[in-house]
Amino acid sequence: MIKLGSSIVADERGDVRADVLGRVCNEVAALHDEGRAIVIVTSGAIARGMGVMSLPLRPRAMDELQAASAVGQGKLYQVYDELLRARGVPTAQVLLTFFDMSARTHYLNARGTLRKLLEWRVVPVINENDTTTTDEISFGNNDFLAAQVAILMGAELLLLLTDAGGVYTADPRAHPGAELVPVVEDFDALERLEIGHNTSPLGSGGMRSKVVAAEMATAAGITTVGTRFAAREGRYSSFKLWLKYAKPSRGRVLVDAGAARALREDGTSLLPVGVVDVNGDFEAGDAVEVAHDGEAVGKGISNYSAGELRRVLGLKSAAVRELLPSSSEEAVHRDYFVLA
Repeated sequence: MIKLGSSIVADERGDVRADVLGRVCNEVAALHDEGRAIVIVTSGAIARGMGVMSLPLRPRAMDELQAASAVGQGKLYQVYDELLRARGVPTAQVLLTFFDMSARTHYLNARGTLRKLLEWRVVPVINENDTTTTDEISFGNNDFLAAQVAILMGAELLLLLTDAGGVYTADPRAHPGAELVPVVEDFDALERLEIGHNTSPLGSGGMRSKVVAAEMATAAGITTVGTRFAAREGRYSSFKLWLKYAKPSRGRVLVDAGAARALREDGTSLLPVGVVDVNGDFEAGDAVEVAHDGEAVGKGISNYSAGELRRVLGLKSAAVRELLPSSSEEAVHRDYFVLA
């Protein structure tokens, strides 16, 4: 899987870098001819729209961003389609939203569609559907979208193409002596580095978002390259990665020390007896954050609504059955829970 950032796709005026995309499409076509399945995730629709409309700065208002994306989206895809068709590679435009990743049925449908395209030897060209998204239901940038699609498809490799060489020990634009980090095997060690949120004038990402995307992908066993992030052992299932990174939490369930320890160390389910408080208004089937003493323990799918869980918190299973005879024994089942 290949993800191209806005600074790769378009220049400062919002004009497509046809020479750069041509070289990328040469590589895609060569891999396609070898029988490899390639997926492209591209930024640049807003940047292309800015160029067409001669906007001097990236808009900030949502309606302006969406309008710029609407202007640029089709024109950007047309470039990929023409370049790859000239090299004998058919393509398909795929627009996804955060909701497509956060709603399980949409998630599975998206995976089915993408798998069929690859079976047909078609290269999907994916972007976020900026024209309909909102601040609350947005990936934020295409680094996260690329990681989610890589997880969705079980990719072997996620290649993040950007105008930076990779992760540096500090921002090289502010610190000329900063050194490139060629390989990352310990994400905790990155906390000592000055990894910034700085973006290009056309983009919305930054190196930190790429590190988070790499963390997401490597947890699924997917090697990620810019700086090379090795695939990690003890990987999560596709469902638990979807739960951890894609499904938004609708409330918070506070648990006692014993429940927190059992969840972290023993991999048990969360029972109502271990719940001490409930924050928010959620329904059964929603994702909730589970926390103890102000610290997140994990995230899980609640078998209770917030109102139901408030009625039975702290109660043992027998007492819960008396109050809610048809309820589940577990507030959050271990199969639908992932540690923070």
